[in-house]
Amino acid sequence: MLLVGFPWFLTTVVVLVLLLVLSMFRILREYERGVIFLLGRFYRVKGPGLIIVVPVIQQMVRIDLRMVVMDVPTQDVISRDNVSVKVNAVIYFRVVDPERAVIKVENYLEATSQLSQTTLRSVLGQHELDEMLAERDRLNADIQEMLDKQTDAWGIKVANVEIKHVDLDESMIRAIARQAEAERARRAKVIHALGEQEASEKLLSAAQTLAKQPQAIQLRYMQTLTEIAGQHSNTIVFPLPVDLLNRIIGAAGEKGDNEGAAR
Repeated sequence: MLLVGFPWFLTTVVVLVLLLVLSMFRILREYERGVIFLLGRFYRVKGPGLIIVVPVIQQMVRIDLRMVVMDVPTQDVISRDNVSVKVNAVIYFRVVDPERAVIKVENYLEATSQLSQTTLRSVLGQHELDEMLAERDRLNADIQEMLDKQTDAWGIKVANVEIKHVDLDESMIRAIARQAEAERARRAKVIHALGEQEASEKLLSAAQTLAKQPQAIQLRYMQTLTEIAGQHSNTIVFPLPVDLLNRIIGAAGEKGDNEGAAR
């Protein structure tokens, strides 16, 4: 009986040994690392390529080093000027230290997600609504810097943070539209006033130049007559220079005086 069962037992042992030997070999891709524990204590980080993990006494935790794109759920944020908005964002991060990512935190993906949500509310709550809408680049940099500083202990590098949407309610959208319209009207009035000021300065400069050269006034008068003659109109108004009018009035006065003296 024992002789009959011995080949079966030997075959089983050989198969188990082969399976045990084969299970020692692990293949890690270029973007993967294996954190090895020896009897529960950290041993070393292995990979990529073919590695050996001794069964029973060694355990391996596989870590992906590629960039992770994580969507931050929509958060209710109250700005510094007491405006309630809904904001969502996306963060880009990756593991740079597999040892700390496994030992220092239980689940680095979940921990990073929760930390990004609280940091988003904390940072945006310190700014006014206008800053959220107009200065996203600066806010993205502030959130990224704060997240990177806090996740450094977990062996995680936050590469970038992007605010995707800032949603407002209808009443706030209408208020912003009215504010923008008032701002455009103010700018139009300022531009019109500046134009009037510049035109008056140019006219004053032109008048001073013409006053220094009386001949220039005559040339300007002739140019005006030329422009009027070129127009298709039945009525032509001839402008009379003021100095010429004064001369005519002066000549008429002198003629009257002479006639009075002759009588």
